[in-house]
Amino acid sequence: MQAIRSILVVLESEHSESLALKRAKLIAGVTQAHLHLLVCDPKHDHSAMLGVLKAALLEDGYSVTTEQAWNESLHETIVDVQQAEGCGLVVKQHYPDSPLKKALLTPADWKLLRYCPTPVLLVKTSKPWTGGVILAAIDVGNTDGEHRTLHASIIDHGYDIASLAKAHLHVISAHPSPMLSASDPTLQLSETIEARYREQCKAFQAEFDIDDEHLHIAEGPADVLIPFMVHKLQAAVTVIGTVARSGLSGALIGNTAEVVLDAVESDVLVLKPDTIMDHLEEIVTQH
Repeated sequence: MQAIRSILVVLESEHSESLALKRAKLIAGVTQAHLHLLVCDPKHDHSAMLGVLKAALLEDGYSVTTEQAWNESLHETIVDVQQAEGCGLVVKQHYPDSPLKKALLTPADWKLLRYCPTPVLLVKTSKPWTGGVILAAIDVGNTDGEHRTLHASIIDHGYDIASLAKAHLHVISAHPSPMLSASDPTLQLSETIEARYREQCKAFQAEFDIDDEHLHIAEGPADVLIPFMVHKLQAAVTVIGTVARSGLSGALIGNTAEVVLDAVESDVLVLKPDTIMDHLEEIVTQH
C-alpha cells in the first residue's frame, strides 16, 4: 500500500458524510497518496460540494483533485477515471438498497469488483479501523504460482493496513473436509488432511512471520468460515483475493468471494493476481 501514489474516492452526491473518504484519508495520511474525488452523475452539478470538500482537505494538508463524470454506467465511469488518473486503489462505500438487501452488494458494486484493474476497497461499515482487527483470508492448500503471489499480496496489504491503523493482523485459511471417495487414502482421514495442511501452514507462517495465535485454520467451506471469523474477531477489514475462472473474462470473481463479500460485517479489500490485473488493463485500454 505504501506504493499507492493516488487513490480514487467515489462519492455519492446525496451522502455528504462519506465513509469512503474517511478511509481514504486514513490511508493517504500515512502513505502521502494523492486523493482524486469523483462524483458519478450525468444529471446534476456537484461542483459546489466538491469545492467545499477540496478546500477542507487542502487545509488539512492533503493533496487533492476533484471530478464529476459519467460514461454509460457507474462501474465504467469509475474504471475510466481510474485509468485516466493512474489511481492504484479505488475506495467506494457500499450503500444498501433496503433493509432486506442490506448485506447484498448492488450490481454496480459487483461489476466494479469484476472489471476494475486495481484493488478495490468496499466500505461496508462505520466500524473504526484504529486498534481493531484486520483479517486476511487465504487458501494455504493452493500452492501454485498464481495463488502464492496472491497470498503474498493479501498478507502484504493486510500488514500495511494493520500498520497504518495500528491494528492487529489475523489470518484465516479454510481447508476442505475429508473426501471419502478420494483414491489417495490419506485424503480420507481428517487427521491426515489436518496434519498435511498444518505442515503447509508452517511453511507459510515462517515465510510471512505469522504466529499460531494470529493464524486460524478451520475445516469447512470458506464462504461460511470467513464471515464467522470476521464476526468472532469483530474484524474491521477483511482482505480477500480472487482468482479467475478460466475462459470467463467477465466473471473474474469466484463464487466463494461473492458469497463472502455479501456476508461479512466489515470493510472489504479485494485483490486480484497481477495476471488478471494486466488482462483487465488490456481490455479497458482497447475500448
